[in-house]
Amino acid sequence: MTTSSFCNGSEIFSFGELDSSDLRYPDVELSGSDSLAPQNILKAGLDLSTRKKYAFAKKKAFALFVQNLQTTSNLLPSAYENVVRWKCCEREFTDLPSIHKHVAAHHKDEILQQTRHILEELVIESETTVPCSDNAGASVVTHWNKCEISYWLPDISKYSQEDLTSEPGEVLLYYCYCDVKDSQWICNWQRALCQLLHLTGKIRIATEGINGTVGGSKVSTKLYINTMLSHPLFRNLMSLDDFKTSEGGAQCFPDLRVGVFQEIVPMGIEPHRVSYKETATHLPPETFHEEVGKFLAKEESDTILLDCRNFYESKIGRFQNCLAPDIRKFSYFPNYVDENLELFRDKTVLMYCTGGIRCERGSAYLRSKAICKEVYQLKGGIHKYLEQFPDGFFRGKLFVFDGRYTISSNNDIISSCCYCGAAWDTYKLCTTPRCCQLVLACSDCQNKGLTACCPTCQNKGNTVNSNSCQELFKEECECTKKRPKIPVEQIEI
Repeated sequence: MTTSSFCNGSEIFSFGELDSSDLRYPDVELSGSDSLAPQNILKAGLDLSTRKKYAFAKKKAFALFVQNLQTTSNLLPSAYENVVRWKCCEREFTDLPSIHKHVAAHHKDEILQQTRHILEELVIESETTVPCSDNAGASVVTHWNKCEISYWLPDISKYSQEDLTSEPGEVLLYYCYCDVKDSQWICNWQRALCQLLHLTGKIRIATEGINGTVGGSKVSTKLYINTMLSHPLFRNLMSLDDFKTSEGGAQCFPDLRVGVFQEIVPMGIEPHRVSYKETATHLPPETFHEEVGKFLAKEESDTILLDCRNFYESKIGRFQNCLAPDIRKFSYFPNYVDENLELFRDKTVLMYCTGGIRCERGSAYLRSKAICKEVYQLKGGIHKYLEQFPDGFFRGKLFVFDGRYTISSNNDIISSCCYCGAAWDTYKLCTTPRCCQLVLACSDCQNKGLTACCPTCQNKGNTVNSNSCQELFKEECECTKKRPKIPVEQIEI
């Protein structure tokens, strides 16, 4: 592993730790023979300690320059799909030695300029102590958002198109609460990174952090994780353990959606009003498992095991004897707490959700009421718990927000068909146009044409199907009427 940095003009930022395979170093002689060459004048003016770093800085500058010339094209015959290409000076190069020789011969000035910048950063880095800590609010003295996004993309030249799109792949689920000063830059970087690695999925960026779930080949997801952990904003806050993985791939999502939002998980309350920094104590899966065991062993307890997910999630999979609010969206959670304050008074609360992110601000909101004895949350969510305790206290399936709908670690079916009551836990979308409700209808009922979320919606669906004009159809059914709709504007803190 090599630590390296780069500087763009007077703005300094760090590359963090990069694997030696991330950049392709030149296979040509770069020293030059002219004793009065600019590079030799630069080297001669350096002090001894900095001069020792000159060779590394020059090779690094060269490798970065070459990396930015790399291109892909779908215009070549299929036999050449996996050939790495570089474009420079209106020429195309298909092998590394050729592009290295071209750059060495025709772009000395550019390499020299970047070498100077890298050396300046190395000098400053050696003289400056960068403050950091384990806290989410730790500051890092960097200017990563002042550089080109391409500088923060991995080198994929050694990987083929097949490597980046192969199946079976996997799905990553992660989040990181931190102070983001340039949300749009992170958004643009994430979009470019995912497109480069052929990843699909959904990523939300806000001033309070990032929340993502992406799918692709295992090569692509590994490169994605390494790139995230190398970026100055995340490398001191995230670790490999923060990425939850499950079987899947790019096909689990219809496309790639990356955007800037007010919150990285929509609770409906501005981050400055309820901050992630006021979150509950995190319990690792093994400790949470022990606490749940103690809770289940007592007939009377001052502990509440709280599922802060939506009703359709807890319906098919949940911890035993949990309290599962009948809410349709996480933005209804604050109102649920407000309406049930006495339920939580002087109680110890054990909270959990899918991956942990909803608990971060959900527990912060609950703690802001100052009524609980203690509030704890499951670190890493159900995802991490099932990795260690696949046959533990969580039974049924884990709902996920992608094309798979669910993943499972046990064979328990705790829900039933909404029509006949048979054991069933496989969701499908309501077949009535414009209805977005999820339906638990068993195979037999589906074969009978019962594929809507409720009788009202089923009848409307039949009417619409027999009528070519759908303009008068309203997105309304018994299901939506039964669920509480709470305007976010009415929530008071």
